[in-house]
Amino acid sequence: MTPPPGWYRDPSAPHQERWWDGTAWTEHRRAPEPVGYGPAVGQAPQTGQPPTPMYQPPQPGQAATVPLASGGAPGGPGGGGRGKAVALTAAAAVLVAAIVTGVFVLGEDDGGSPRTQTPPVTATATDPAPVSDPPSPSPTASAPSADDPALVEDQLNGVTFPLPDGWVRPKYVAEDDVMMTTDGTYDCPADGSVCRHGLVVSRTVTANAESSPKVLAQQDIEDAADDAYDRDLIGNKPFGGIESHEEVASGPVAVAGRAGYYVRWRVKTAKGPGGYVQSMVFPSTVGTESPILVRYVFDAGEDGPPLADMDTITKGIRPIGDADTGGGVGSGIGPTD
Repeated sequence: MTPPPGWYRDPSAPHQERWWDGTAWTEHRRAPEPVGYGPAVGQAPQTGQPPTPMYQPPQPGQAATVPLASGGAPGGPGGGGRGKAVALTAAAAVLVAAIVTGVFVLGEDDGGSPRTQTPPVTATATDPAPVSDPPSPSPTASAPSADDPALVEDQLNGVTFPLPDGWVRPKYVAEDDVMMTTDGTYDCPADGSVCRHGLVVSRTVTANAESSPKVLAQQDIEDAADDAYDRDLIGNKPFGGIESHEEVASGPVAVAGRAGYYVRWRVKTAKGPGGYVQSMVFPSTVGTESPILVRYVFDAGEDGPPLADMDTITKGIRPIGDADTGGGVGSGIGPTD
């Protein structure tokens, strides 16, 4: 019979107690405490406690008692001196049985050497079971860096972006490759879907054999405007469509020590204040130096983010692990045409 869970004398260190979970020893140990008496004979043990021994230690001024055989009673047949002798003999047998049931069968391990599994001897199962420490977080779990929480990392392209005030990491965004958005949403002025006042997208140019940052930026700007202010991913027109656009800025730009190029449009929409879109391309600092395309989408009007944030984010782009490379152009300088 396997002993119930509880605190027992540690077989490998008799000076302390160890927790037995009902099937095996655990690693929980403690200093021994005084062993209390169990419930009175005939009373069911409380849940989680080992069964109470049949023999109960006598209380001060009280004689030891043991249960009699069925049909027997103190003072009845078999009583008197002979009954006392039988009772004492039964008590001794009970104690021996308790000791015997506390010893597991000797066996041999796989190597043939004898082994002994020592059973729990002294139980204090009325104590609560030990509580294990909570599991440690998974080593693969990721979180924003505590040293620099205002950075967004684009691992695919090997760069980081600064996170200006009013901008947050993307949440519940359907578009791919979004690095950040303005905080909060609003109801789009036309089709009734949800819009954001600003977002920044980073992706690798892979479907185009062209490698010139200038050419790639000029080719992308119209698509960037359509994706932002004409039709959304499911074909709706959140702003009622684009009515017109004009180029407000373009030219070479240094990004993460590389020579890039940007084109910026002012877009007017059928509903709402419209906005600004910018396509910026520069060579990656890792791998085959594939061109990286960064799109900026900023709503116009007083609710939109300041245009200065475009320059702030551009100047703060860095290669991952290189906080000093940015702004000025390094070895990537060269013709942008």
